[in-house]
Amino acid sequence: QVQLVESGGGLVQAGGSLRLSCAASGSIFSINTMGWYRQAPGKQRELVATITSGETTNYADSVKGRFTISRDNAKNTVYLQMNSLKPEDTAVFYCNAVVKRSKWSGAYEYWGQGTQVTVSS
Repeated sequence: QVQLVESGGGLVQAGGSLRLSCAASGSIFSINTMGWYRQAPGKQRELVATITSGETTNYADSVKGRFTISRDNAKNTVYLQMNSLKPEDTAVFYCNAVVKRSKWSGAYEYWGQGTQVTVSS
C-alpha cells in the first residue's frame, strides 16, 4: 500500500503564509507527478499545482505568483508554499501522487486525507 500524509494546514490571517507538506510512504518504486488540489465548501475539488518527476510545474491561474510547489524526491515529499493568502483560498487541501509500486507495475493515483486551510479576513 501507499500512504500520503499531509501536514501544515491551519488558520492564518489574510496576507499571511503557510507551508503544506505531504510525505508518501509504503510500497513505492517511483513517483511520477505529485500535486495539490483543494475543495472549498459547496464546490468541486480543483487543481492547485502539480510537479512532475522532472520538476516541471503547473499552477492554477488563481494561485500563480502566490503559491510555489516543490518536491524532495529523496524523501518522497511534496511541498506547497502559500504566500499572500486570501479568504477565498480557504479549503481542504489534498495531496495527490501518481505512484509505481514496482518496475513492472502500472502507475496509480493516490490521495491524502486532506488538511484544512482557513484564511480569515
